[in-house]
Amino acid sequence: MYDVVIVGAGPVGLFLACELGLADCSVLVLEQEPRPGSPWRTAPLGLRGLSPASVGAFHRRGMLPDLLKASDVDDFPGLPSSSGVDPEADGAERPALAGHFAGLMLDPAKIDLAALPYRLPSPAAEAMMTSLDAIEGVLAERAAELGVEIRRGVTVSAVTQTDESVVTRAGEDTYTGRWLVGCDGGRSTVRRQAGFGFAGTEPRFTGYTMLADIADPEKLRPGFNPTPRGLYLCMRTPGHIGVMELDGGTFDRSQAPSREHLQTVLRRVSGTDVTLNEVHHASTYTDRAKQATTYRQGRVLLAGDAAHIHSPMGGQGLNTGIGDALNLGWKLAATVRGDAPEGLLDTYTGERHPVGAWVLDWTRAQVATMQPDPHGRAVQALVRDLLATPAGTTYVYKKLSGLSVRHDLGGDHPLTGRLAPEFRLTDGTRLADLMREGHGAVLDFTPDHRLRDATGSRAHRLRYATGPARDSLGLDAVLIRPDGIIAWAGEPAFDHSEFEQAADRWFGNNQPA
Repeated sequence: MYDVVIVGAGPVGLFLACELGLADCSVLVLEQEPRPGSPWRTAPLGLRGLSPASVGAFHRRGMLPDLLKASDVDDFPGLPSSSGVDPEADGAERPALAGHFAGLMLDPAKIDLAALPYRLPSPAAEAMMTSLDAIEGVLAERAAELGVEIRRGVTVSAVTQTDESVVTRAGEDTYTGRWLVGCDGGRSTVRRQAGFGFAGTEPRFTGYTMLADIADPEKLRPGFNPTPRGLYLCMRTPGHIGVMELDGGTFDRSQAPSREHLQTVLRRVSGTDVTLNEVHHASTYTDRAKQATTYRQGRVLLAGDAAHIHSPMGGQGLNTGIGDALNLGWKLAATVRGDAPEGLLDTYTGERHPVGAWVLDWTRAQVATMQPDPHGRAVQALVRDLLATPAGTTYVYKKLSGLSVRHDLGGDHPLTGRLAPEFRLTDGTRLADLMREGHGAVLDFTPDHRLRDATGSRAHRLRYATGPARDSLGLDAVLIRPDGIIAWAGEPAFDHSEFEQAADRWFGNNQPA
């Protein structure tokens, strides 16, 4: 019996597998696709954007150099590259890749750097472009190094759980784990079989992604193009087109779209008579927005698209899923080891469900902005005006980057519950250096090393570093969870008991069972 069985070998499932592998859990990953590297995973169709929060996750686990090498971002002709992410540098002051809202591009020059909360220079301060294939390749290699078993070509058909384990059936084979995590996408079998509620709203548009030969590409404008009937997007890769038609999501997605249908939709949305000679690859999607009512049912948990589906507007799906995996990984590992504080695993739903709900609303707001009626046009005009200001651009950028996420962990300091900046000691030690193996961290900037003894009793789960920092942000000490979230921030003359309470809440005070 495995400690954890994960269904789905996409970025979310593999990142979670790596987190569990770092904690020496026995992990089996089951994947329906027989092999990696399909055209939908590689460039250009597999291009995806990683937010600064997600890039930071790879940085803290020591995988950013490998990801940059695998991505070969400068060779992607479809979109700007990582905008200069460098694992050896301290990060650019101003983001070069700011994103968009409903196809309305953000101007990086309008971002108010002073308004970004507690930002410190970091190799992972930027968003970056990569591909699903690159992400999955790096994660699969790391997972294998950590002893994770990955089985491909396995289609899960049934899930049965008891008080002690979960049995996953695929054909005539069964796989048993103490825990099961569904990372198997928007049509998750695990979610259905385990009886999760799934609530939300129905679609307003049908989206199409295609790679085609276009007879007259000059008739289409490059980049994002909102129109009265929806939006179309032309990448710089010839023939790589995205289209969103505001048709109420009426296209029958049980069948592949024909060349004729794609041409008709593209003409209708773009307002041109463009001609498609041949379509090599095409897929459809909608803005259906739904979320599991809880992320845990007994010994079954959900992460990524299995827990929440929505429009891809703004590129939030992949980044939200990676956040799920980070949040769940160390909590589930502590539960498997037997040293989790009471209720730790329940905080996964408590913290990540509100984030998922926000993402659904964020994408709904963008769809509302695209509506071709007078109400939609009025909203779009308002958004354009807001994005013409530094305050409006900065607000949207903070949302897209993940910098605005804050969990309610108690405590008065505004850093508590936020993603930790890249603190760096004067001896060169970075916060990421302490977190590479999946541990939490204590940074003690006090000259008398006030937290050394208190940390020692939790040494199996916390890494301790002391000394002056290049910039301590006015703090004397900070406690960081393994997912990079600040659990406690100590200002000068802090109360030692507050640190103890925070450490007990998240890390306990006992050795592994």
